[in-house]
Amino acid sequence: MHKNRIDILGTQFDNFTEKQFHQHLDYDLDTHANKFIVTANPEIVLSARKDSKFLKIVNNADYVIPDGIGIIKGANSLGTPMHERITGFDTLKYLVETANRKLLKVYILGAKPEVIKATAEKIKHDYPQVDLVGYHDGYFKDDKPIVDEIVKKKPDIVLVALGYPKQEYFINKYRYNADAIWIGVGGSFDVFSGTKKRAPKIFQKLSLEWFYRLITEPTRFGRMLAIPKYMKLIKQEKKKK
Repeated sequence: MHKNRIDILGTQFDNFTEKQFHQHLDYDLDTHANKFIVTANPEIVLSARKDSKFLKIVNNADYVIPDGIGIIKGANSLGTPMHERITGFDTLKYLVETANRKLLKVYILGAKPEVIKATAEKIKHDYPQVDLVGYHDGYFKDDKPIVDEIVKKKPDIVLVALGYPKQEYFINKYRYNADAIWIGVGGSFDVFSGTKKRAPKIFQKLSLEWFYRLITEPTRFGRMLAIPKYMKLIKQEKKKK
């Protein structure tokens, strides 16, 4: 953990620029460090606020990055501004690109069978210098065969797409079985593999990726309600201060 953390409704975020964060990751990979990254958005903040065990796991992670414009707005509102948003998807891409550049081993876990297969195929095709040592979809009942494979293959990077909080619980339980960078990437394999489209650049630039997801996936409406709940809590916290 780092000393420059900023508290947003109980969740402790690292306040890096993306460039600084990437420098940390490069060093960690070069030294074979064991690191746990949480990509936290307002939904995760609210979930951790309700679940003390989950909150402890999140705050004990080595890196907690602000994956969501709501986190940046919340920090500004509370008078503790953060440098910039660092998305889980962009971090996933950077790790895979770095693995390709440094000839590293990668293990990918989670998502639907067709999505994880498409992700594996994309890595093999677009990043040929990556040593993809294994992959498994998220539909499993027994952790042991997967953990045994990770132990055997000794990956440098483990990308886990089980959705929160399952992926964070999984990483917290098994991370010390392999000295790697472990990161929960949620639904990022869907976009990375091309199964789903990422928001156009204009939406990204305006920090409206959440709105693009809503209009393209109306079933996410229930999840989107977390944003106004989160902002209401931010306003209440601001009044206390």
